[in-house]
Amino acid sequence: MSFLKRIKSEVLIGDGAMGTLLYESGVDQCFEEVNILHPEKVLSVHKKYVEAGADVIQTNTYAANKLKLEKYGLEGQVRELNREAVQLAKEAANQSAYVFGTIGGVRRFQLEEWSLQEIEVAFSAQINELLTEGVDGLLLETFYDLEEAKMAVSLARKLTNLPIVVNLSLGDVSVMNGGIPISSAFDQLTAVGADVVGLNCRTGPFHMLRSFETIPLRQDAFFSAYPNASLPDFRDGRVYYESNTEYFKAMGEKFIKQGVRLLGGCCGTTPDLIKAFSEVRDITEPVTQKTVRPLIRVREAIHVPREQRPLPEIVKERKSVIVELDPPKKLSTKKFMNGAKELKEAGVDAVTMADNSLASPRVDNLALGAMIKEQIGVRPLVHITCRDRNLIGLQSHLMGLHALGIDDVLAITGDPTKIGDFPGATSVYDVSSFQLISFIKQLNEGISFSGKELGQKANFSVGAALNPNVRHLDKAVKRMEKKVSSGADYFMTQPIYSVDQIEALAHETKHIKEPIYIGIMPLTGTRNAEFLHNEVPGIKLTDDIRAAMAACGEDREASTNEGIIIAKSLIDAALTHFNGIYLITPFLRYEITVELTQYINSQKLILQGS
Repeated sequence: MSFLKRIKSEVLIGDGAMGTLLYESGVDQCFEEVNILHPEKVLSVHKKYVEAGADVIQTNTYAANKLKLEKYGLEGQVRELNREAVQLAKEAANQSAYVFGTIGGVRRFQLEEWSLQEIEVAFSAQINELLTEGVDGLLLETFYDLEEAKMAVSLARKLTNLPIVVNLSLGDVSVMNGGIPISSAFDQLTAVGADVVGLNCRTGPFHMLRSFETIPLRQDAFFSAYPNASLPDFRDGRVYYESNTEYFKAMGEKFIKQGVRLLGGCCGTTPDLIKAFSEVRDITEPVTQKTVRPLIRVREAIHVPREQRPLPEIVKERKSVIVELDPPKKLSTKKFMNGAKELKEAGVDAVTMADNSLASPRVDNLALGAMIKEQIGVRPLVHITCRDRNLIGLQSHLMGLHALGIDDVLAITGDPTKIGDFPGATSVYDVSSFQLISFIKQLNEGISFSGKELGQKANFSVGAALNPNVRHLDKAVKRMEKKVSSGADYFMTQPIYSVDQIEALAHETKHIKEPIYIGIMPLTGTRNAEFLHNEVPGIKLTDDIRAAMAACGEDREASTNEGIIIAKSLIDAALTHFNGIYLITPFLRYEITVELTQYINSQKLILQGS
């Protein structure tokens, strides 16, 4: 009897984790490569699940697509790995279980790693190999991103009439990443061709069951559930899952009573746990009606108005100046605080602080931001890099900023660790700057990175970096447009040392509504100029400027004065096209940026008078 005919009248049992058992057997490599190198191990796992009562076993092909195999240098073996996986599963099933070809989701939070079009091409190649070998259906699992899941189901449906199961992974009970209700996600997946919709991974039975309790039975599709064995533990460098068969029996019965018709396991599950599901299935009738528990939602997120007007609003109305002060590398903050005080008195709109610039540890900019806000009364604008914190740390950091009333941030990728004080340190980069911008704006809706409700809306104005010092300015503008689409409210440029470059930028960005702060960093000497020109990515000086600084020789005072003169000429050019000036203080010599701030404010008065 076909899979779809059986699932209409009975509960079917899926298999459990493949990777967990391979890992326990000593495999510490690409699990899909084991199909070729140690096929007997894969075959053994399949057979154990069939013996445990599985009606549906998955091919060992979760990551057997070109994109994921690139990590192991195996992208050229898509055909071999998928075809061998199907044959192993068929041998184990021996016509007593259905063999479903497995395709795992690619996107998690790093949505910029591959485009949806690239993923579609990779999925298409993999699905075709699975279908060629004669699978009984397709199982698409561990999809965190709904758009990717819809694409995969739609693609699969175009390629086959076989049954399609799709399992999503949730950020919270009944909610996907981005706050999408699971019921809405299921609607969209069935609309593009899914026969069975469900959940897998991320949580154990307890939390997964709570999601199913809030969803009514469907007339157009059946439910599947593949929970993890439990929450994972980490001991002695290894991941462990703990659960027991009696607990799984009890939870299996509850899943069936919530309408689940395909019941299997994900991370940490074993043949014993699948056997427990099989045993409870044999004594539990599938349901055709159920009582839906209303999803208890936290009341609508509260919006507490921010203390100050957002910078983007200010710079749209008038000339505005923000000044960067580098957080100190040493423990004393006295000079930094003096500089912030002087800049406040000079009339800056904000003091901005890098996030461990050049990958070197400095006093935390959140702490300094709170200090200058409370002790000096100047607006802090803190940079946030993707380099140093994983998603947990990033969200926690932002929640802390919100709690302190620090609402102005700049989201950037961050310099790689190899150029800093600890070249062996790990660069995290869980997300790109595009995704970080998007996630911060999600906090403004009262939704966490993972889709959970936060009870209150944040008030962040999100700045983005713009590097105009490139050979093809149009490409930089394209990235800028992409950041606008992600939610950027304004831009801060790398230092510019060319009037022509300022004018070219004005011309190329005239269609951009979001304001731009032009970066001006005064030079302090010829060695400083040559270092910036030759060694710092994204900064190029004109020959005239380099010559002018070289003419000052080692004369510190002359060099400083010449640097200020050059900066003023660039400021004059910038103010004819842009309202925002972003001054970068060199080596904490804040007296230079104080003078330039005063100059900008005097120019504002002249322009207003004219």
